[in-house]
Amino acid sequence: MSESEDWSRSGLWRHSAALHPQTNAPSPKIVAFSRSELNSILRVYGRKVSDGTWRDYAIDHLSDRAVFSIYRRTSEFPLYRVEKVPALARKQGAYSLTAAGGAVLKRGHDLATLMRFLDRPKLSVVPS
Repeated sequence: MSESEDWSRSGLWRHSAALHPQTNAPSPKIVAFSRSELNSILRVYGRKVSDGTWRDYAIDHLSDRAVFSIYRRTSEFPLYRVEKVPALARKQGAYSLTAAGGAVLKRGHDLATLMRFLDRPKLSVVPS
């Protein structure tokens, strides 16, 4: 078919759908953060960005978990990961905070208490 021919008049437009058939299979379920969960995460994230501690983030919505990754620099591995795993909601809590090395720092049923762990002030020695 030449470039000057119109696909819609030639009938090939109708047959191109046969190459990619539509199925009635249900779309795969994904786990995502709700608006209120993202608000509580981004509230802490915004404070840390204004302090200059954090610089970038990534959000992943997978079939079994949702992950909010926090980066110090864009090209590094995540400094922290806030994970939502609904399968663990009745056992250990749906939310977990994981450090860069893979150690779980905190788990819980409430995201706000988990985020307070990251938002706590750092103690420093004041010279006298």
